[in-house]
Amino acid sequence: MPIIEVDDLSKVFRLNQKEPGLRGAFKALFKPNYTDKVAVDHLSFSVDPGEIVGYIGVNGAGKSTTIKMLTGILAPSGGAVRVLGRDPHSQRVANARDIGVVFGQRTQLWWDLALIESLNLIAKIYEVEPARYKQLLDQFSETLELDELLKVPVRQMSLGQKMRAELAATLIHEPKVVYLDEPTIGLDVMVKERIREFIKQQNREKQTTVILTTHDLGDIEELCQRVIIIDAGKVIYDGPISTIKDRFGKYRTITFETGSASTAGLALPDGTELVANEPRKLVVRFDRTRTTASQVAGALMEQADVVDFSLAEPDLESIIKQIYSGALREEVAV
Repeated sequence: MPIIEVDDLSKVFRLNQKEPGLRGAFKALFKPNYTDKVAVDHLSFSVDPGEIVGYIGVNGAGKSTTIKMLTGILAPSGGAVRVLGRDPHSQRVANARDIGVVFGQRTQLWWDLALIESLNLIAKIYEVEPARYKQLLDQFSETLELDELLKVPVRQMSLGQKMRAELAATLIHEPKVVYLDEPTIGLDVMVKERIREFIKQQNREKQTTVILTTHDLGDIEELCQRVIIIDAGKVIYDGPISTIKDRFGKYRTITFETGSASTAGLALPDGTELVANEPRKLVVRFDRTRTTASQVAGALMEQADVVDFSLAEPDLESIIKQIYSGALREEVAV
């Protein structure tokens, strides 16, 4: 049974369009000109317990608005949403007990308090049993390396330290569903890796359901097997990452290291193009629906002194760019 159910969900904001200047301000006050802005447009999807789902789209696509309706912050304009069988907005208190939220640009920690004091307060708010709280605090301190931070005020922490602290605060009451909105924004590679491993551990050990929104597609590839892509408030893809790689990642690149500086006049198989021809290096791009890596490599090795070569698979970022540039619409049209 799904833990999150979204059915024909919509959110429309009513905006007052103001003209510039003092006259415009008075006109907007006494004779407002309202327009409707559709942020979420009839979304439908479901998430099963224990899934880690990537929820991605360009700025303004409707990601954060969706998360705010799932958490109960915003009421839908139409449709329905159920989380753990509840309406998140009308049952906000009950919903809040079973969810955790990390907003990359906001904090739930007290700015001037030491981290341990914030965690103690959050544990009391959620009525975490003291023995269990101590056990979780010890576990999080080890996996997120928080020991040296527990007595440090939040305002004195670096961005990476604050994000590790935020994750501990979010998960200290063991929520069944966690929403992560840009959890690794602005972080260095080592901190990102630590946070990704922590999320995977929580999911593996506790079957925590995770909805992840991010512009860092490395997070998606590392953590998610399923991705939902939205554009202009609508779902344009919902399925496995492997499927969109198969559907849209038809191009592969092979880099050849050659023993000779000159590789002029090469004959390439159909569906293959020469991307770069440098001294002792060739880069070839081919369409896997028209030829294979072995055919391309064989053809080049017959014509050039190939010392070594490597095959590069398409990354998720390039595929997402294809989808947003119209590849999905073109495929449907065909």
